[in-house]
Amino acid sequence: MSENARRVGTVSRGIRCPIIRKGDDLARIVADSVIEAAECEGFELRDKDVISVTESVVARAQGNYASVQDIADDVKAKLGGGTVGVLFPILSRNRFAICLKGIAMGAKKIVLMLSYPSDEVGNSLMDMDMLDESGVNPYSDLLTLERYRELFGENPLEFTGVDYVAYYEQLIKDCGAEAEILFGNRPEMILPYADHIINCDIHSRARTKRILRAGGAKVVCGLDDILTAPVNGSGYNENYGLLGSNKSTENQIKLFPRDCRPVVDDIQKYILEATGKHVEVMIYGDGAFKDPRGKIWELADPVVSPAFTDGLIGTPNELKLKYLADNDFKDLSGEELKKAISDSIKKKDGSSLVGNMAAQGTTPRQLTDLIGSLCDLTSGSGDKGTPVVLVQGYFDNYTN
Repeated sequence: MSENARRVGTVSRGIRCPIIRKGDDLARIVADSVIEAAECEGFELRDKDVISVTESVVARAQGNYASVQDIADDVKAKLGGGTVGVLFPILSRNRFAICLKGIAMGAKKIVLMLSYPSDEVGNSLMDMDMLDESGVNPYSDLLTLERYRELFGENPLEFTGVDYVAYYEQLIKDCGAEAEILFGNRPEMILPYADHIINCDIHSRARTKRILRAGGAKVVCGLDDILTAPVNGSGYNENYGLLGSNKSTENQIKLFPRDCRPVVDDIQKYILEATGKHVEVMIYGDGAFKDPRGKIWELADPVVSPAFTDGLIGTPNELKLKYLADNDFKDLSGEELKKAISDSIKKKDGSSLVGNMAAQGTTPRQLTDLIGSLCDLTSGSGDKGTPVVLVQGYFDNYTN
């Protein structure tokens, strides 16, 4: 490499910001925080840098909150207040327990049907070896709570120590509703027990609704159909309802943010005005990745990114360097190899590389899913205090 060649590719930096409160000018705060970080840390902003803002602070600045009573009132209005089937929820105190509390407060009885051997995002309800030995067929068999306990006993999650079957059952009862717990994987299995259903699956929700309606359910709502408009003056999300919500307090949830496009556009505009650089901006939630030990798929939000600027539309269009080095240019080395690979990259004309052998093994995912996952890992979910992430060099390649 020449002395002036860049030695660093993609860099991801967590940016510390003030604590965001309702009504704050978030776009201005984010832009100022990034510019101040660059000045303090001695780096420069460049065109095509990506500024990512966690959905949590966007919703907080919007004041997009609702109470469990608001949930209860909406559930009662939409499902009648009698027996409500609650289908395929994830096992989470932060993500779902607070929603279940509101649902139970809006019904006389909850028939809760859990998917098994795990929920949608990978939280396990039983040991897989025990499932194999039991003779139970998860594709066809419906289990009662008694049969589940007989076969599999108690199954607290490894990282939290919570037995969610017992936890959800007691939560429902504490809200004054009767509870019946079932285990099954075919949506129509719940219909003999309840015909007013809230299906709580995230990424398969459209299919589940279709199956339930075809099976004769009288009322079918997804979590995305609850709190789609204000209830008692509450927050709401017209696109996702309760999906993407998080526990705020014991009686309040923070909803997924709404009207996000103006936020990213304003940040982009403020940075351009202050620095002359054209950056891209996105809002991100959960990353789309799976933990290899706990088997938990992180994506409990309905999407990784609810809003982003136009430069983040699309998927990567990249060549695999190791394929070129091992195949097309296997007889070259040193500067000759570098030049051959660089020329191949420069010849890309922007058209799709799908089907090109030199692109095999590259990741055909949306740019926002890839960058959002990087940002989620960078910012973490605890006390780092970096709700904004600056990604530099993501669109660079070997020739830059």
